[in-house]
Amino acid sequence: MTASSEKIALVTGATAGIGTVTARALAQEGYHVVLLARNAEKAARTRHEIQPLAWPGRRVDVLLCDLSDLSQVRRAAEEFRQRYGHLDVLVNNAGLVLGDERQTSADGYELTLATNHLGPFLLTNLLLDRLQQSPAARIVNVASMAYQFAKPDFSTLEVAGGYSPMRAYANSKLYNIMFTQELARRLRQHGIGNIITNSLHPGVVASSFGQSSNWFTKAFYKVAAPFMTSSEEGAQTSIYLATAPEVADTSGGYFVKKRPEAVKSGYNTPENARQLWKLSEELTGGSFL
Repeated sequence: MTASSEKIALVTGATAGIGTVTARALAQEGYHVVLLARNAEKAARTRHEIQPLAWPGRRVDVLLCDLSDLSQVRRAAEEFRQRYGHLDVLVNNAGLVLGDERQTSADGYELTLATNHLGPFLLTNLLLDRLQQSPAARIVNVASMAYQFAKPDFSTLEVAGGYSPMRAYANSKLYNIMFTQELARRLRQHGIGNIITNSLHPGVVASSFGQSSNWFTKAFYKVAAPFMTSSEEGAQTSIYLATAPEVADTSGGYFVKKRPEAVKSGYNTPENARQLWKLSEELTGGSFL
């Protein structure tokens, strides 16, 4: 098991884009970085790229998991708990946007919901005991300003009025923000003062993200690419929330370009946040905080 003096960071979706940049920066900051990824080949390549940049004696490890499959999330969380005694930074970065046809996860849930919300929700809660072993732990949830286009049904967490890939993505990003806020509230309620959590919009990043989605989304990314931010720039707020001393006492916030912003959605109410948590527990088969 890793020495208690080592700072440990777990980054999901670390094999591309802002996830790779975030993992690399944390390794350069002296963290023992764990890359959670579903593709073993990409994970090995990313590890090979980052390991030479890590501090002497610090490792870059790989934990294989498809976040859309809740049984894999449970296995990965247990594997992490067996290998590491604590966790200092958890960056829930992985996410996807799909095409026109509605797809389902191994558990039968809409795939965007499963990957972008249910998987991270379960992973975070299963690792809370390891986060509590850190003197000052941080949970960073990568959301998006796309939350403003959300149209959720809080009785099912599906898109209200019928499936749309962009609505499903927008819903999941709103859930990321609301999960962050409700988690911060529950941590305070339980007197857990050593864990903070914040969410962020990374900017519209010029990367391969969205290339599996429908023709309209692909065309948008192609046309807008010259005006987008780079992965390097897009990762800066994630890195800031994971490491900056000035946000060490901030929890439940939503950040854009390292600055807190108000969440502008009529769906973002305390009642809906509690309902989101309750239904997320039911769908993932757990009871947390």
